[in-house]
Amino acid sequence: MSFISTEIRGHLLLIGLNRPDKMNAFTLQMLDQLADAYSELENNPELRCGVLFAQGKHFTGGLDLAEVGPYARAGNPLFPVDKVDPSQTYGLRRKKPVVVAVDGYCFTIGIELVLAADICIAGPNAKFGQIEIKRGIFPFCGATLRFHQRCGWGNAMRYLLTGDIFDAKEAFRIGLVQELTEAHPLDRAIELADTIAAQAPLGVQATIINARKAMLEGEQAAIPDLLPTAQQLMESEDAAEGLQSFIERRPANFKGK
Repeated sequence: MSFISTEIRGHLLLIGLNRPDKMNAFTLQMLDQLADAYSELENNPELRCGVLFAQGKHFTGGLDLAEVGPYARAGNPLFPVDKVDPSQTYGLRRKKPVVVAVDGYCFTIGIELVLAADICIAGPNAKFGQIEIKRGIFPFCGATLRFHQRCGWGNAMRYLLTGDIFDAKEAFRIGLVQELTEAHPLDRAIELADTIAAQAPLGVQATIINARKAMLEGEQAAIPDLLPTAQQLMESEDAAEGLQSFIERRPANFKGK
């Protein structure tokens, strides 16, 4: 049985968490299937952006600890190291953007998936909690690496060290969420992903790669790549199309070449 749904819609890959009767709590099978979906996004040249969402009322209640706990306690990473890692912690890195739509509970690994993605849209009923500290453990799929980068040290520690639950407005205030919507967040996430997918794919991927390098290695490591990457992009067919569309005052039709 598949607990992760995928749907290709134009240049988008819609990735759905599909275990709603268990609040989309992650089993080992579900983690593996999510890595497969992210790998499909990365490896299919026709796909330009992913949208991660959930079936049912809740994004995820977190990990199914009864099954995943013993596996992790033995020292195993949650996602296969030979696939694209949705948490961007142990496995392969992605270059294509991911937009996340969250409503209902978004606990533990749910927040880490948001932090590992690029943009998050939250609905009115979204509730967030990095609650591992209440279970005698700590986040081990990226929250300690990225929460303070995204939200600032004080905001991150406020929730990492207490395990307190916070709502969508607070998530927006601290920067975990980029937009709030009164309707279902999936519609807005798809709209935003379509806008991203309409841009030059090579430029989008170059932006993610350089920004990530600056974040992980510092500005001085990323600066030398700026001009060479720009020169390479300027030689692409998409750059020529971008110039021609500007001259002709029409939307560009990028091919990713």
